[in-house]
Amino acid sequence: MDIRQKTHDTGGRERAIIEQNRTDEDDFRIDIERIRFSPYFSRLSAVTQVIPQAGSGTTVHNRLTHSLKVSAVARSIAIRLRTADEETRNLVAELGGCDPVVVQAAAAAHDLGHPPFGHLGEQELDRVARNILGLPDGFEGNAQTFRILTALDSCGATARGMNLTRAVRAAVLKYPWTRNEWRTMAPISSELLPRGVGTDPAAGAIKYSAYDIEAAEMRDVLSVFPAVAKYQQTVESSVMDIADDIAYAVHDLDDFYRAGILQYTTVSAEFRAWLEQTEQLAALRQADLDQRKPGHALEMTWRRAFAKDPWIADADAFRDSVQRVGHDLVEGLLAVPYDGGLEADRAVTAFTRRWIDRLQESVTVERTPTIRSGHVRLTKEAWHDVGVLKFVHSRFVLDRSDLAVYQRGQTRIIKSLAEGFNSWLNDPDDAARAPRRLLDSVQAATEEYRQLRAHSPELFLQAGPNEVQRLGQARAIVDYIASFTDAQAVSLNALLAGTADNLWEAGRGL
Repeated sequence: MDIRQKTHDTGGRERAIIEQNRTDEDDFRIDIERIRFSPYFSRLSAVTQVIPQAGSGTTVHNRLTHSLKVSAVARSIAIRLRTADEETRNLVAELGGCDPVVVQAAAAAHDLGHPPFGHLGEQELDRVARNILGLPDGFEGNAQTFRILTALDSCGATARGMNLTRAVRAAVLKYPWTRNEWRTMAPISSELLPRGVGTDPAAGAIKYSAYDIEAAEMRDVLSVFPAVAKYQQTVESSVMDIADDIAYAVHDLDDFYRAGILQYTTVSAEFRAWLEQTEQLAALRQADLDQRKPGHALEMTWRRAFAKDPWIADADAFRDSVQRVGHDLVEGLLAVPYDGGLEADRAVTAFTRRWIDRLQESVTVERTPTIRSGHVRLTKEAWHDVGVLKFVHSRFVLDRSDLAVYQRGQTRIIKSLAEGFNSWLNDPDDAARAPRRLLDSVQAATEEYRQLRAHSPELFLQAGPNEVQRLGQARAIVDYIASFTDAQAVSLNALLAGTADNLWEAGRGL
């Protein structure tokens, strides 16, 4: 048998509930269609990616279009691994395989758990979950994705979860740990921690892919990849993660340029100043760096990269990437303002295609990767390219005060919704009139915590008699808010505040 076909023969195709395959279609193809037909997937078309489409003056990526492009990039990388040299193919097979359909499915699913209002909405929902609702593991978009696939959505075989194959469920685990398992560990320097854990393990991981109630299922799906070490992604998850980075780094620049947010003068000044003053900037104390001065923000970015990832961060490679991105993006694309014409559209498309092709071809496979990386990773040059491209939209888009004002207003909606629904469910005279979907979710989540207490009583040693019910209610509220589109969140918040003037229309879908 061709080594490329010897994948997932240790249980990766198994489902939690055995189903009869009446169509004789590939199991992984069935999985990807279940994800694509999910209402959680359709919802992504109305969820912000980075900047909201409303008021941008042009069409920008949303979570759905981003997910589709990540899926395309991931598939291309997986196919390249299938046609790589024999040594690489053998290594991929030993690590559990890399099926192009599995990585497509994981890429399609990877953003299902993101709440309304982009990354700031995710951060606010986590704060609300921990500080107002009292959930020890809070909220995390990746963990919510795994929860949607394994508990919140449904299929013909079960009302709880899509019953996907183990391989696909494992492939969405970008951060294969829970938040709380890090709290008991001794302090560790950041370069020795997996990417996503953060710098203070005692506070719990910042990024994680499973809540406590899904931890057992996470361990089960990872068990069929014995060659993959603890805290490491499967090969397919690594490919999906790289594809996400590439799409985010390149396609979002497309949005910002078309929307007129990226300006040649400011970006060019930053790049030129850093390249011309490298030695002077390197000699400055950290406290003397001021990102309002040209060149300083790039210097800060380089220092952070080297502090976190000394295993790959290289001064010469970083400078080469600054020059490469500066030549193609700054002096190339941004030098000509976007006017909506055909030539401008062609220029954007050509830039995007060049960088997508370059980055998705720049991957390598390692048997024993550093804890900060995965079995599949970008080459040193491409890794720095992605870092510099991300710097551009972080510094010149995400740091803008006008965007910050808008986002801060959005986060108030998240908090208001959580407080409103929590108060409603705790009102003995009116709780029964809460939305049916929310009440059903409370019942289901409470049963999940009841089962968790039965199997892991050590997690509840300090808990009171009503802790299971309290946790179930809190998790259900978070699930409910995370399932809204941006517009639904705004409309429902207006209803709860008593300011909506279109009661019946705004209340649809409760």
